[in-house]
Amino acid sequence: MKNKSYYIIDFDSTFTQVEALEELVRISLAGHPEKESVALEIEKLTNEAMNGTLSFQESLEKRVRLLKANKSHLTDLIKVLRNKVSISFNRNKAFFKSHQHQVYIVSGGFREFIIPVVTAFGIREENVFANTFTYDDNGQITGFDKNNPLSEEGGKVKLIRGMNFDGPLFGIGDGHSDYQLKESGLIQKFFAFTENISREKVVKNADHITPSFDEFLYLNNLPQAISYPKNRILSLLIGEMKEESIELFKKDGLSIREKTTLEKKYRKDIGVLLLNGSCRLTDEELEECHTLKVIGCLGNASQMLPLELATKMGIVVFDDTRNKPKNTLFIPKRMIDFINKGSTYLSTNFPSIQLQSNKGTHRFIHIHRNMPGIIARINQVMADHSMNIEGQYLKTNKDLGYVITDVNMRYDPLVISDLKKIEHTIKFRILY
Repeated sequence: MKNKSYYIIDFDSTFTQVEALEELVRISLAGHPEKESVALEIEKLTNEAMNGTLSFQESLEKRVRLLKANKSHLTDLIKVLRNKVSISFNRNKAFFKSHQHQVYIVSGGFREFIIPVVTAFGIREENVFANTFTYDDNGQITGFDKNNPLSEEGGKVKLIRGMNFDGPLFGIGDGHSDYQLKESGLIQKFFAFTENISREKVVKNADHITPSFDEFLYLNNLPQAISYPKNRILSLLIGEMKEESIELFKKDGLSIREKTTLEKKYRKDIGVLLLNGSCRLTDEELEECHTLKVIGCLGNASQMLPLELATKMGIVVFDDTRNKPKNTLFIPKRMIDFINKGSTYLSTNFPSIQLQSNKGTHRFIHIHRNMPGIIARINQVMADHSMNIEGQYLKTNKDLGYVITDVNMRYDPLVISDLKKIEHTIKFRILY
């Protein structure tokens, strides 16, 4: 019998988007004129430790000395950290609950603020290994327990070496101390987590670069909230864009390229396309975009691209015919809503369906020619594979049928190929 795997996960800038000590000093020095300069000094010391240019213990000693914090400040810090959990970790909360015996948080941070954050995800308190503060009689933080191996340089290696795991270990983190586990030979693979920060020295020594936790789960064939990591969906933004439009795509975890034209090298891989109102696409350019799912036009789509061809290819289009300033946000939001939920609400060329995510299911999108009997065929294929349909949503126009089906998460993978083979199918994908 194959041994189960264990997952060693860092906390600061990995499980959370931020470095907790930097947030703590902003709380403890609230109103102090030197608050930001002290926070920047702590950030500098953190980066030196994470890049391996300063010993971890020396960095930790200097950072804690700068805090001027009290135990009472930790309550506010925990509130901040709960709101700063990394987006892709938050999205995959179910994974941590179902794998709670295999997930370990190993951090140079502090148990006092880590435990309240990660246990809300189902991670067991006994699986959290981190430093602890020391206090004076007034609750003022005076330092940390120097007998804890995690306070030392190479502390993660010392800790893991003394633990008896009965299966392979995989490490996920953003810093030098995480890579040291790989260097020591204690873990099978090291995944450099770059959703929040990318450190060059860490990235170049990693087995894999994982821009999101979805990517890690996908690479290791583990259950995930979405079927395909969004960081693998190439999104091109063509022409001059407002920063607010760009930020929406970045926040959603899509892989972004900003270009002035639709370069040929990107056409076969592009999944999402946002066009400035001055852009024009030819039939030839669009025909090469075989994986394109959605186009957003900051202008009138009928004047910017061959709309009928886009419809025949099963590409959803959203546009802005009135050039409203708010549509620099509205159009990207509609596109992201389609990518995340399958919603085609206010689409220019597709039947309009407005949807919410349905937890505990997988969602199938089937785009097809509007021909008699296709829905019956889709449902027959699912029945042949004994699938349990949790919900189904169908809209048509004169050319297209667009059906969303939420199914129980347990099913025969062969159903996917059978659904794709149905006559008159244009596109099929698992949304999540």
